[in-house]
Amino acid sequence: MNEEQRSALLNSSSLFPPPPGVKFSYGTSGFRADASLLESTVFRVGILAALRSIHTRSVIGLMITASHNRLSDNGIKVADPSGGMLAQNWEPFADAIANAPDPNSLVQLVYDFIKRVNIRLDEGFSAEVFLGRDTRPSGISLLEAAKQAKLGIISIIGSTFTDMGIVTTPQLHWMVRSRNKGGEASEQSYYNQLSTSFRCLLDYCPGEGCGNVDDELIVDAADGVGGEKLETLKSKLSLNVQVRNRGAGVLNDGVGADYVQKEKLVPRGFGPPDAGKRCASLDGDADRLVYFSVSSDGNAVDLVDGDKILSLFSVFLKEQLDVLAEEEEGGVVSFGVVQTAYANGASTEYLRRAGLRVACTPTGVKYLHEKAAEYDVGIYFEANGHGTVLFSDGFLSRLDSSSNAEIGGSEKKHGAAMRLRAVNGIMNQAVGDALSGVLLVEAVLLYKGWSIHQWSERLYRDLPSRQLKVIVHDRSVIETADAETRVVKPAGLQEAIDGEVAKHSPDGRCFVRPSGTEDVVRVYAEGSTRESADDLARSVASIVDRYLCS
Repeated sequence: MNEEQRSALLNSSSLFPPPPGVKFSYGTSGFRADASLLESTVFRVGILAALRSIHTRSVIGLMITASHNRLSDNGIKVADPSGGMLAQNWEPFADAIANAPDPNSLVQLVYDFIKRVNIRLDEGFSAEVFLGRDTRPSGISLLEAAKQAKLGIISIIGSTFTDMGIVTTPQLHWMVRSRNKGGEASEQSYYNQLSTSFRCLLDYCPGEGCGNVDDELIVDAADGVGGEKLETLKSKLSLNVQVRNRGAGVLNDGVGADYVQKEKLVPRGFGPPDAGKRCASLDGDADRLVYFSVSSDGNAVDLVDGDKILSLFSVFLKEQLDVLAEEEEGGVVSFGVVQTAYANGASTEYLRRAGLRVACTPTGVKYLHEKAAEYDVGIYFEANGHGTVLFSDGFLSRLDSSSNAEIGGSEKKHGAAMRLRAVNGIMNQAVGDALSGVLLVEAVLLYKGWSIHQWSERLYRDLPSRQLKVIVHDRSVIETADAETRVVKPAGLQEAIDGEVAKHSPDGRCFVRPSGTEDVVRVYAEGSTRESADDLARSVASIVDRYLCS
Protein backbone atom coordinates (compact mmCIF):
# COMPACT_ATOMS: atom_id res chain seq x y z
CA MET A 1 0.00 0.00 0.00
CA ASN A 2 1.52 3.32 -1.09
CA GLU A 3 1.11 6.68 0.64
CA GLU A 4 -1.63 7.81 -1.70
CA GLN A 5 -3.63 4.69 -0.90
CA ARG A 6 -3.03 5.07 2.85
CA SER A 7 -4.18 8.69 2.72
CA ALA A 8 -7.36 7.81 0.81
CA LEU A 9 -8.24 5.10 3.30
CA LEU A 10 -7.51 7.38 6.23
CA ASN A 11 -9.71 10.16 4.87
CA SER A 12 -12.67 7.93 4.03
CA SER A 13 -12.59 5.99 7.31
CA SER A 14 -12.70 9.23 9.28
CA LEU A 15 -16.25 9.67 7.96
CA PHE A 16 -17.37 6.56 9.88
CA PRO A 17 -16.07 6.63 13.46
CA PRO A 18 -16.82 3.49 15.48
CA PRO A 19 -19.34 3.75 18.34
CA PRO A 20 -17.56 4.07 21.69
CA GLY A 21 -17.59 1.13 24.09
CA VAL A 22 -18.99 -1.42 21.62
CA LYS A 23 -17.16 -4.64 20.75
CA PHE A 24 -18.13 -6.49 17.56
CA SER A 25 -17.60 -10.17 16.83
CA TYR A 26 -17.94 -11.84 13.42
CA GLY A 27 -19.90 -15.06 13.86
CA THR A 28 -21.84 -17.47 11.69
CA SER A 29 -24.28 -14.65 10.94
CA GLY A 30 -21.60 -12.02 10.40
CA PHE A 31 -21.89 -8.86 12.49
CA ARG A 32 -25.24 -8.04 14.11
CA ALA A 33 -26.25 -5.22 16.42
CA ASP A 34 -28.68 -2.36 16.79
CA ALA A 35 -28.69 -0.71 13.35
CA SER A 36 -27.67 2.67 14.80
CA LEU A 37 -24.28 1.21 15.76
CA LEU A 38 -23.34 -0.38 12.44
CA GLU A 39 -22.33 2.28 9.90
CA SER A 40 -18.62 2.10 10.69
CA THR A 41 -18.69 -1.69 10.71
CA VAL A 42 -20.48 -1.93 7.37
CA PHE A 43 -18.01 0.55 5.85
CA ARG A 44 -15.07 -1.48 7.12
CA VAL A 45 -16.51 -4.79 5.97
CA GLY A 46 -16.88 -3.17 2.56
CA ILE A 47 -13.10 -2.69 2.54
CA LEU A 48 -12.64 -6.30 3.63
CA ALA A 49 -14.90 -7.51 0.81
CA ALA A 50 -12.93 -5.54 -1.79
CA LEU A 51 -9.64 -6.93 -0.48
CA ARG A 52 -11.12 -10.44 -0.49
CA SER A 53 -12.22 -9.91 -4.10
CA ILE A 54 -8.72 -8.86 -5.16
CA HIS A 55 -7.09 -11.70 -3.23
CA THR A 56 -9.36 -14.39 -4.70
CA ARG A 57 -9.83 -12.77 -8.13
CA SER A 58 -13.56 -13.34 -7.69
CA VAL A 59 -16.84 -11.60 -7.02
CA ILE A 60 -17.61 -11.23 -3.29
CA GLY A 61 -21.04 -10.57 -1.78
CA LEU A 62 -22.13 -8.31 1.06
CA MET A 63 -25.58 -8.90 2.54
CA ILE A 64 -27.11 -6.36 4.90
CA THR A 65 -29.58 -8.27 7.08
CA ALA A 66 -30.31 -9.38 10.62
CA SER A 67 -32.43 -12.35 9.53
CA HIS A 68 -34.88 -13.26 12.31
CA ASN A 69 -33.79 -10.44 14.67
CA ARG A 70 -36.09 -7.57 15.61
CA LEU A 71 -36.68 -4.72 13.17
CA SER A 72 -34.36 -2.26 14.96
CA ASP A 73 -31.37 -4.58 14.48
CA ASN A 74 -29.32 -5.06 11.36
CA GLY A 75 -26.12 -6.77 10.30
CA ILE A 76 -23.57 -7.40 7.59
CA LYS A 77 -22.23 -10.71 6.31
CA VAL A 78 -19.80 -11.70 3.56
CA ALA A 79 -20.45 -14.23 0.78
CA ASP A 80 -17.23 -15.88 -0.40
CA PRO A 81 -16.49 -16.86 -4.04
CA SER A 82 -18.28 -20.20 -3.62
CA GLY A 83 -21.38 -18.34 -2.45
CA GLY A 84 -20.78 -19.72 1.03
CA MET A 85 -19.66 -17.96 4.17
CA LEU A 86 -16.47 -15.98 4.62
CA ALA A 87 -13.38 -18.18 4.97
CA GLN A 88 -12.75 -18.78 8.66
CA ASN A 89 -9.14 -17.64 8.46
CA TRP A 90 -10.39 -14.15 7.50
CA GLU A 91 -12.76 -13.87 10.47
CA PRO A 92 -10.05 -12.58 12.87
CA PHE A 93 -9.29 -9.79 10.38
CA ALA A 94 -13.00 -8.94 10.25
CA ASP A 95 -13.06 -8.69 14.06
CA ALA A 96 -9.89 -6.59 14.11
CA ILE A 97 -10.97 -3.95 11.59
CA ALA A 98 -14.49 -3.73 13.02
CA ASN A 99 -13.04 -2.93 16.44
CA ALA A 100 -10.16 -0.65 15.37
CA PRO A 101 -10.58 2.40 17.64
CA ASP A 102 -9.62 5.12 15.14
CA PRO A 103 -8.71 5.68 11.46
CA ASN A 104 -4.96 5.39 12.05
CA SER A 105 -5.38 2.02 13.74
CA LEU A 106 -7.63 0.85 10.92
CA VAL A 107 -5.13 1.89 8.25
CA GLN A 108 -2.31 0.08 10.05
CA LEU A 109 -4.38 -3.09 10.42
CA VAL A 110 -5.24 -3.07 6.72
CA TYR A 111 -1.62 -2.39 5.76
CA ASP A 112 -0.32 -5.22 7.95
CA PHE A 113 -2.96 -7.65 6.65
CA ILE A 114 -2.26 -6.85 3.00
CA LYS A 115 1.42 -7.50 3.61
CA ARG A 116 0.91 -10.70 5.62
CA VAL A 117 -1.59 -12.29 3.22
CA ASN A 118 0.29 -10.96 0.18
CA ILE A 119 -2.65 -9.20 -1.46
CA ARG A 120 -1.35 -7.71 -4.70
CA LEU A 121 -2.86 -4.28 -5.28
CA ASP A 122 -0.62 -3.53 -8.25
CA GLU A 123 -1.69 -6.22 -10.71
CA GLY A 124 -4.60 -4.38 -12.28
CA PHE A 125 -7.45 -6.56 -10.97
CA SER A 126 -10.55 -4.54 -10.18
CA ALA A 127 -12.49 -5.64 -7.12
CA GLU A 128 -16.11 -6.63 -7.72
CA VAL A 129 -18.63 -6.70 -4.87
CA PHE A 130 -22.36 -7.50 -4.98
CA LEU A 131 -24.46 -5.66 -2.39
CA GLY A 132 -27.85 -6.83 -1.17
CA ARG A 133 -30.20 -5.92 1.66
CA ASP A 134 -33.46 -7.07 3.20
CA THR A 135 -36.51 -4.87 3.81
CA ARG A 136 -35.33 -3.16 7.01
CA PRO A 137 -35.47 0.65 6.65
CA SER A 138 -31.99 0.93 8.18
CA GLY A 139 -30.60 -1.01 5.24
CA ILE A 140 -30.69 2.08 3.03
CA SER A 141 -28.12 4.09 5.03
CA LEU A 142 -26.02 1.01 5.73
CA LEU A 143 -25.91 0.24 2.02
CA GLU A 144 -24.47 3.69 1.41
CA ALA A 145 -21.82 3.07 4.08
CA ALA A 146 -20.78 -0.09 2.25
CA LYS A 147 -20.52 1.79 -1.03
CA GLN A 148 -18.31 4.40 0.60
CA ALA A 149 -15.61 1.76 1.00
CA LYS A 150 -14.79 2.66 -2.61
CA LEU A 151 -13.45 5.98 -1.34
CA GLY A 152 -10.62 4.12 0.38
CA ILE A 153 -7.71 2.17 -0.91
CA ILE A 154 -9.72 0.20 -3.42
CA SER A 155 -10.97 3.24 -5.33
CA ILE A 156 -7.43 3.98 -6.52
CA ILE A 157 -7.03 0.65 -8.31
CA GLY A 158 -10.62 0.43 -9.50
CA SER A 159 -13.62 -1.38 -8.13
CA THR A 160 -17.25 -2.14 -8.83
CA PHE A 161 -19.86 -2.24 -6.08
CA THR A 162 -23.10 -3.47 -7.69
CA ASP A 163 -26.34 -2.88 -5.83
CA MET A 164 -28.47 -6.01 -6.36
CA GLY A 165 -31.40 -4.36 -4.57
CA ILE A 166 -33.74 -5.88 -1.99
CA VAL A 167 -33.11 -9.62 -2.14
CA THR A 168 -33.25 -12.62 0.15
CA THR A 169 -29.96 -13.62 1.71
CA PRO A 170 -29.92 -16.91 -0.26
CA GLN A 171 -30.52 -15.03 -3.52
CA LEU A 172 -27.43 -12.88 -3.00
CA HIS A 173 -25.31 -15.93 -2.16
CA TRP A 174 -26.71 -17.70 -5.25
CA MET A 175 -25.82 -14.73 -7.47
CA VAL A 176 -22.23 -14.62 -6.18
CA ARG A 177 -21.79 -18.33 -6.80
CA SER A 178 -23.40 -18.15 -10.23
CA ARG A 179 -21.22 -15.26 -11.42
CA ASN A 180 -18.04 -16.92 -10.20
CA LYS A 181 -18.98 -20.11 -12.06
CA GLY A 182 -19.47 -18.16 -15.27
CA GLY A 183 -23.27 -17.95 -15.13
CA GLU A 184 -25.79 -15.14 -14.95
CA ALA A 185 -26.24 -13.25 -11.69
CA SER A 186 -29.75 -11.85 -11.49
CA GLU A 187 -33.03 -12.48 -9.75
CA GLN A 188 -34.53 -13.55 -13.04
CA SER A 189 -31.90 -16.23 -13.61
CA TYR A 190 -32.45 -17.45 -10.04
CA TYR A 191 -36.21 -17.80 -10.62
CA ASN A 192 -35.64 -19.45 -13.98
CA GLN A 193 -33.38 -22.12 -12.51
CA LEU A 194 -35.71 -22.94 -9.62
CA SER A 195 -38.87 -23.00 -11.72
CA THR A 196 -37.33 -25.06 -14.55
CA SER A 197 -35.93 -27.60 -12.08
CA PHE A 198 -39.23 -27.82 -10.18
CA ARG A 199 -41.16 -28.53 -13.39
CA CYS A 200 -38.59 -31.16 -14.33
CA LEU A 201 -38.96 -32.89 -10.98
CA LEU A 202 -42.73 -33.08 -11.37
CA ASP A 203 -42.36 -34.30 -14.96
CA TYR A 204 -40.49 -37.33 -13.69
CA CYS A 205 -43.10 -38.53 -11.22
CA PRO A 206 -43.14 -42.33 -11.39
CA GLY A 207 -46.05 -44.47 -12.53
CA GLU A 208 -49.37 -42.64 -12.79
CA GLY A 209 -47.77 -39.40 -11.72
CA CYS A 210 -47.65 -37.43 -8.52
CA GLY A 211 -50.12 -37.93 -5.70
CA ASN A 212 -53.27 -35.88 -5.46
CA VAL A 213 -52.33 -33.69 -2.52
CA ASP A 214 -53.49 -30.45 -4.10
CA ASP A 215 -54.69 -28.51 -1.06
CA GLU A 216 -53.43 -24.99 -0.58
CA LEU A 217 -50.17 -24.21 1.21
CA ILE A 218 -50.41 -21.14 3.48
CA VAL A 219 -47.09 -19.38 4.05
CA ASP A 220 -46.19 -16.91 6.81
CA ALA A 221 -43.53 -14.65 5.23
CA ALA A 222 -42.55 -12.97 8.54
CA ASP A 223 -43.31 -9.53 7.05
CA GLY A 224 -39.91 -9.82 5.41
CA VAL A 225 -38.33 -9.97 2.00
CA GLY A 226 -39.47 -13.54 1.30
CA GLY A 227 -43.14 -12.68 0.78
CA GLU A 228 -42.66 -10.69 -2.41
CA LYS A 229 -40.12 -13.19 -3.76
CA LEU A 230 -42.40 -16.16 -3.11
CA GLU A 231 -45.22 -14.37 -4.90
CA THR A 232 -42.95 -13.97 -7.93
CA LEU A 233 -41.99 -17.65 -7.85
CA LYS A 234 -45.63 -18.64 -7.35
CA SER A 235 -46.66 -16.72 -10.48
CA LYS A 236 -44.06 -18.55 -12.56
CA LEU A 237 -45.21 -21.98 -11.41
CA SER A 238 -48.97 -21.49 -10.78
CA LEU A 239 -48.43 -22.85 -7.27
CA ASN A 240 -51.43 -23.22 -4.98
CA VAL A 241 -49.87 -21.00 -2.32
CA GLN A 242 -51.36 -18.23 -0.20
CA VAL A 243 -48.75 -15.83 1.18
CA ARG A 244 -49.53 -13.99 4.42
CA ASN A 245 -47.56 -11.45 6.46
CA ARG A 246 -46.04 -9.89 3.35
CA GLY A 247 -44.84 -6.66 4.92
CA ALA A 248 -47.82 -4.78 6.30
CA GLY A 249 -46.91 -5.74 9.86
CA VAL A 250 -43.70 -5.46 11.88
CA LEU A 251 -40.85 -7.67 10.68
CA ASN A 252 -40.36 -10.80 12.84
CA ASP A 253 -42.85 -9.57 15.46
CA GLY A 254 -44.94 -12.61 16.40
CA VAL A 255 -44.25 -14.12 13.00
CA GLY A 256 -41.53 -16.08 11.22
CA ALA A 257 -39.80 -19.43 11.33
CA ASP A 258 -37.77 -18.61 14.43
CA TYR A 259 -40.89 -17.60 16.36
CA VAL A 260 -42.88 -20.67 15.32
CA GLN A 261 -40.01 -23.11 15.91
CA LYS A 262 -38.93 -21.81 19.30
CA GLU A 263 -42.24 -20.68 20.78
CA LYS A 264 -44.45 -23.37 19.20
CA LEU A 265 -47.08 -20.64 18.79
CA VAL A 266 -49.33 -19.68 15.89
CA PRO A 267 -47.92 -16.72 13.94
CA ARG A 268 -49.87 -13.50 13.65
CA GLY A 269 -52.59 -13.72 11.02
CA PHE A 270 -53.31 -17.42 11.60
CA GLY A 271 -56.10 -18.87 13.73
CA PRO A 272 -58.96 -21.40 14.06
CA PRO A 273 -60.04 -21.17 10.38
CA ASP A 274 -56.59 -22.57 9.47
CA ALA A 275 -56.82 -25.60 11.75
CA GLY A 276 -55.42 -28.73 10.15
CA LYS A 277 -54.19 -26.98 7.00
CA ARG A 278 -50.65 -27.26 5.62
CA CYS A 279 -48.76 -24.14 6.65
CA ALA A 280 -45.15 -22.98 6.47
CA SER A 281 -43.16 -20.12 7.89
CA LEU A 282 -40.11 -18.29 6.51
CA ASP A 283 -37.78 -16.12 8.54
CA GLY A 284 -37.10 -12.44 7.87
CA ASP A 285 -34.46 -12.93 5.16
CA ALA A 286 -35.86 -16.25 3.86
CA ASP A 287 -33.01 -18.61 4.67
CA ARG A 288 -34.98 -20.67 7.23
CA LEU A 289 -38.12 -22.71 6.76
CA VAL A 290 -40.41 -24.72 9.02
CA TYR A 291 -43.81 -26.29 8.35
CA PHE A 292 -46.69 -26.53 10.81
CA SER A 293 -50.41 -27.11 11.20
CA VAL A 294 -52.66 -25.10 13.49
CA SER A 295 -54.40 -26.85 16.38
CA SER A 296 -58.20 -27.06 16.45
CA ASP A 297 -58.47 -24.20 18.96
CA GLY A 298 -56.16 -22.03 16.86
CA ASN A 299 -53.71 -21.37 19.71
CA ALA A 300 -50.88 -23.87 19.14
CA VAL A 301 -49.00 -25.55 16.31
CA ASP A 302 -48.00 -29.07 15.41
CA LEU A 303 -44.45 -28.23 14.34
CA VAL A 304 -42.69 -29.95 11.44
CA ASP A 305 -39.19 -28.56 11.91
CA GLY A 306 -35.85 -28.79 10.13
CA ASP A 307 -35.21 -32.30 11.44
CA LYS A 308 -38.35 -33.59 9.70
CA ILE A 309 -37.57 -31.63 6.54
CA LEU A 310 -34.13 -33.28 6.60
CA SER A 311 -35.68 -36.73 7.08
CA LEU A 312 -38.21 -36.25 4.28
CA PHE A 313 -35.52 -35.13 1.83
CA SER A 314 -33.03 -37.81 2.94
CA VAL A 315 -35.44 -40.69 2.36
CA PHE A 316 -36.41 -39.31 -1.06
CA LEU A 317 -32.77 -38.89 -2.08
CA LYS A 318 -31.91 -42.39 -0.87
CA GLU A 319 -34.71 -43.84 -2.99
CA GLN A 320 -33.24 -42.21 -6.10
CA LEU A 321 -29.67 -43.19 -5.25
CA ASP A 322 -30.76 -46.78 -4.62
CA VAL A 323 -32.19 -46.93 -8.14
CA LEU A 324 -28.88 -45.76 -9.57
CA ALA A 325 -26.97 -48.23 -7.41
CA GLU A 326 -28.91 -51.16 -8.91
CA GLU A 327 -27.22 -50.57 -12.27
CA GLU A 328 -24.32 -48.29 -11.38
CA GLU A 329 -20.96 -49.42 -12.73
CA GLY A 330 -19.01 -46.31 -11.80
CA GLY A 331 -18.51 -47.01 -8.13
CA VAL A 332 -20.32 -46.38 -4.88
CA VAL A 333 -21.96 -43.00 -4.28
CA SER A 334 -21.25 -41.48 -0.87
CA PHE A 335 -24.36 -40.00 0.70
CA GLY A 336 -24.03 -38.26 4.05
CA VAL A 337 -26.62 -36.75 6.39
CA VAL A 338 -25.18 -34.11 8.74
CA GLN A 339 -26.69 -32.95 12.02
CA THR A 340 -25.62 -31.21 15.21
CA ALA A 341 -26.19 -32.42 18.77
CA TYR A 342 -29.34 -30.26 18.85
CA ALA A 343 -31.06 -32.56 16.36
CA ASN A 344 -33.85 -34.47 18.04
CA GLY A 345 -32.62 -37.94 18.99
CA ALA A 346 -35.67 -39.56 17.39
CA SER A 347 -34.70 -38.09 14.01
CA THR A 348 -31.16 -39.44 14.25
CA GLU A 349 -32.43 -42.90 15.18
CA TYR A 350 -34.95 -42.83 12.32
CA LEU A 351 -32.28 -41.90 9.77
CA ARG A 352 -29.94 -44.63 10.95
CA ARG A 353 -32.71 -47.25 10.86
CA ALA A 354 -33.36 -46.17 7.27
CA GLY A 355 -29.78 -47.16 6.46
CA LEU A 356 -28.38 -43.64 6.19
CA ARG A 357 -24.96 -42.46 7.30
CA VAL A 358 -25.34 -39.71 9.92
CA ALA A 359 -22.46 -37.43 10.91
CA CYS A 360 -22.48 -34.93 13.78
CA THR A 361 -20.65 -31.59 13.76
CA PRO A 362 -20.30 -28.71 16.22
CA THR A 363 -23.13 -26.19 16.21
CA GLY A 364 -22.98 -23.74 13.33
CA VAL A 365 -23.85 -23.75 9.63
CA LYS A 366 -20.21 -23.37 8.62
CA TYR A 367 -19.41 -26.74 10.20
CA LEU A 368 -22.49 -28.45 8.77
CA HIS A 369 -21.91 -27.13 5.25
CA GLU A 370 -18.22 -28.05 5.28
CA LYS A 371 -18.98 -31.62 6.35
CA ALA A 372 -21.83 -32.08 3.85
CA ALA A 373 -19.51 -30.98 1.04
CA GLU A 374 -17.27 -33.99 1.71
CA TYR A 375 -19.84 -36.37 0.17
CA ASP A 376 -21.02 -36.97 -3.38
CA VAL A 377 -24.44 -36.03 -2.02
CA GLY A 378 -24.56 -34.30 1.35
CA ILE A 379 -27.54 -32.90 3.22
CA TYR A 380 -27.82 -30.86 6.39
CA PHE A 381 -30.63 -29.10 8.19
CA GLU A 382 -30.70 -27.57 11.63
CA ALA A 383 -33.87 -27.92 13.68
CA ASN A 384 -34.46 -24.19 13.07
CA GLY A 385 -35.00 -24.91 9.38
CA HIS A 386 -31.71 -23.76 7.86
CA GLY A 387 -30.18 -26.29 5.51
CA THR A 388 -29.67 -27.54 1.97
CA VAL A 389 -28.59 -30.44 -0.24
CA LEU A 390 -25.13 -30.39 -1.84
CA PHE A 391 -23.94 -32.29 -4.92
CA SER A 392 -20.27 -32.71 -5.82
CA ASP A 393 -19.11 -31.78 -9.32
CA GLY A 394 -17.89 -35.33 -9.84
CA PHE A 395 -21.27 -36.80 -8.97
CA LEU A 396 -23.08 -34.35 -11.26
CA SER A 397 -20.85 -35.49 -14.12
CA ARG A 398 -21.85 -39.09 -13.41
CA LEU A 399 -25.51 -38.03 -13.39
CA ASP A 400 -25.09 -36.57 -16.87
CA SER A 401 -24.19 -40.03 -18.13
CA SER A 402 -26.93 -41.75 -16.15
CA SER A 403 -29.60 -39.31 -17.31
CA ASN A 404 -28.75 -39.82 -20.98
CA ALA A 405 -31.07 -42.62 -22.07
CA GLU A 406 -29.09 -43.10 -25.27
CA ILE A 407 -26.05 -44.33 -23.34
CA GLY A 408 -27.67 -47.59 -22.43
CA GLY A 409 -29.25 -46.58 -19.16
CA SER A 410 -32.68 -47.99 -18.32
CA GLU A 411 -35.74 -45.77 -18.17
CA LYS A 412 -35.86 -46.28 -14.41
CA LYS A 413 -32.26 -45.20 -13.98
CA HIS A 414 -32.78 -42.27 -16.32
CA GLY A 415 -35.73 -41.07 -14.23
CA ALA A 416 -33.81 -41.28 -10.97
CA ALA A 417 -30.90 -39.36 -12.46
CA MET A 418 -33.20 -36.65 -13.79
CA ARG A 419 -34.88 -36.29 -10.40
CA LEU A 420 -31.52 -35.87 -8.70
CA ARG A 421 -30.49 -33.35 -11.34
CA ALA A 422 -33.70 -31.43 -10.65
CA VAL A 423 -33.06 -31.46 -6.89
CA ASN A 424 -29.61 -29.99 -7.56
CA GLY A 425 -31.24 -27.16 -9.51
CA ILE A 426 -33.89 -26.48 -6.89
CA MET A 427 -31.69 -26.53 -3.79
CA ASN A 428 -29.34 -23.59 -3.29
CA GLN A 429 -25.79 -24.94 -3.43
CA ALA A 430 -24.39 -21.99 -1.47
CA VAL A 431 -26.58 -21.70 1.64
CA GLY A 432 -29.92 -22.70 3.10
CA ASP A 433 -32.78 -21.21 1.10
CA ALA A 434 -36.39 -21.20 2.30
CA LEU A 435 -37.83 -20.72 -1.21
CA SER A 436 -35.86 -23.72 -2.47
CA GLY A 437 -37.02 -25.68 0.55
CA VAL A 438 -40.69 -24.92 -0.08
CA LEU A 439 -40.43 -26.18 -3.66
CA LEU A 440 -38.72 -29.42 -2.72
CA VAL A 441 -41.04 -30.14 0.22
CA GLU A 442 -44.09 -29.60 -1.99
CA ALA A 443 -42.66 -31.83 -4.72
CA VAL A 444 -41.74 -34.68 -2.38
CA LEU A 445 -45.12 -34.57 -0.63
CA LEU A 446 -46.73 -34.85 -4.06
CA TYR A 447 -44.50 -37.83 -4.84
CA LYS A 448 -45.52 -39.49 -1.61
CA GLY A 449 -49.15 -38.44 -1.76
CA TRP A 450 -48.80 -37.30 1.85
CA SER A 451 -50.63 -34.65 3.81
CA ILE A 452 -48.71 -32.66 6.40
CA HIS A 453 -50.17 -34.92 9.09
CA GLN A 454 -48.94 -38.09 7.36
CA TRP A 455 -45.51 -36.50 6.96
CA SER A 456 -45.38 -35.58 10.63
CA GLU A 457 -46.63 -38.94 11.92
CA ARG A 458 -45.16 -41.53 9.53
CA LEU A 459 -41.49 -40.68 10.01
CA TYR A 460 -41.05 -40.56 13.80
CA ARG A 461 -42.36 -38.86 16.91
CA ASP A 462 -40.07 -36.26 18.48
CA LEU A 463 -38.66 -36.96 21.90
CA PRO A 464 -39.63 -34.19 24.35
CA SER A 465 -36.76 -31.76 24.86
CA ARG A 466 -35.87 -28.79 27.02
CA GLN A 467 -33.23 -26.08 26.66
CA LEU A 468 -31.93 -23.94 29.52
CA LYS A 469 -29.01 -21.59 29.98
CA VAL A 470 -26.80 -21.02 33.00
CA ILE A 471 -25.20 -17.60 33.47
CA VAL A 472 -21.50 -18.01 34.31
CA HIS A 473 -18.54 -15.73 35.00
CA ASP A 474 -16.37 -17.17 32.24
CA ARG A 475 -17.78 -19.54 29.60
CA SER A 476 -14.27 -20.42 28.38
CA VAL A 477 -13.83 -22.59 31.48
CA ILE A 478 -15.87 -25.27 29.68
CA GLU A 479 -14.16 -27.18 26.89
CA THR A 480 -16.01 -29.78 24.81
CA ALA A 481 -15.20 -32.57 22.36
CA ASP A 482 -17.03 -35.03 20.09
CA ALA A 483 -19.00 -32.30 18.28
CA GLU A 484 -19.75 -30.55 21.59
CA THR A 485 -21.49 -33.60 23.07
CA ARG A 486 -18.89 -34.31 25.78
CA VAL A 487 -17.23 -32.01 28.33
CA VAL A 488 -13.49 -32.44 28.75
CA LYS A 489 -12.97 -29.53 31.16
CA PRO A 490 -13.55 -28.93 34.03
CA ALA A 491 -12.68 -32.40 35.31
CA GLY A 492 -15.59 -34.35 36.75
CA LEU A 493 -18.38 -32.34 35.11
CA GLN A 494 -19.08 -34.86 32.34
CA GLU A 495 -19.16 -37.73 34.84
CA ALA A 496 -21.72 -35.84 36.89
CA ILE A 497 -23.83 -35.24 33.77
CA ASP A 498 -23.61 -38.92 32.84
CA GLY A 499 -24.91 -39.82 36.29
CA GLU A 500 -28.01 -37.70 35.81
CA VAL A 501 -28.61 -39.01 32.29
CA ALA A 502 -28.49 -42.61 33.60
CA LYS A 503 -31.49 -41.85 35.80
CA HIS A 504 -33.56 -41.12 32.68
CA SER A 505 -32.69 -44.11 30.49
CA PRO A 506 -33.35 -45.37 27.90
CA ASP A 507 -34.26 -42.12 26.11
CA GLY A 508 -32.44 -39.63 28.33
CA ARG A 509 -29.81 -37.50 26.60
CA CYS A 510 -28.14 -34.29 27.69
CA PHE A 511 -25.18 -32.14 26.70
CA VAL A 512 -23.87 -28.73 27.66
CA ARG A 513 -21.86 -26.24 25.62
CA PRO A 514 -20.59 -22.69 26.11
CA SER A 515 -22.37 -19.99 24.14
CA GLY A 516 -20.42 -18.49 21.28
CA THR A 517 -21.54 -14.94 22.04
CA GLU A 518 -22.29 -14.50 25.75
CA ASP A 519 -21.16 -15.80 29.14
CA VAL A 520 -23.74 -18.53 29.46
CA VAL A 521 -23.62 -22.31 29.24
CA ARG A 522 -26.43 -23.85 27.22
CA VAL A 523 -28.08 -27.06 28.45
CA TYR A 524 -30.00 -29.35 26.10
CA ALA A 525 -31.90 -32.38 27.42
CA GLU A 526 -34.23 -35.03 26.00
CA GLY A 527 -36.37 -37.59 27.76
CA SER A 528 -39.13 -40.09 27.09
CA THR A 529 -41.67 -37.66 28.60
CA ARG A 530 -41.92 -33.90 28.98
CA GLU A 531 -41.45 -34.26 32.72
CA SER A 532 -38.33 -36.36 32.25
CA ALA A 533 -36.75 -33.88 29.83
CA ASP A 534 -37.55 -30.93 32.11
CA ASP A 535 -36.20 -32.70 35.19
CA LEU A 536 -32.98 -33.74 33.43
CA ALA A 537 -32.37 -30.21 32.11
CA ARG A 538 -32.90 -28.64 35.54
CA SER A 539 -30.67 -31.20 37.27
CA VAL A 540 -27.81 -30.70 34.82
CA ALA A 541 -28.20 -26.91 34.97
CA SER A 542 -27.75 -27.14 38.76
CA ILE A 543 -24.61 -29.24 38.27
CA VAL A 544 -23.15 -26.70 35.83
CA ASP A 545 -23.92 -23.90 38.27
CA ARG A 546 -22.19 -25.80 41.08
CA TYR A 547 -19.07 -26.50 39.01
CA LEU A 548 -18.69 -23.08 37.41
CA CYS A 549 -20.32 -20.57 39.73
CA SER A 550 -19.57 -21.76 43.26
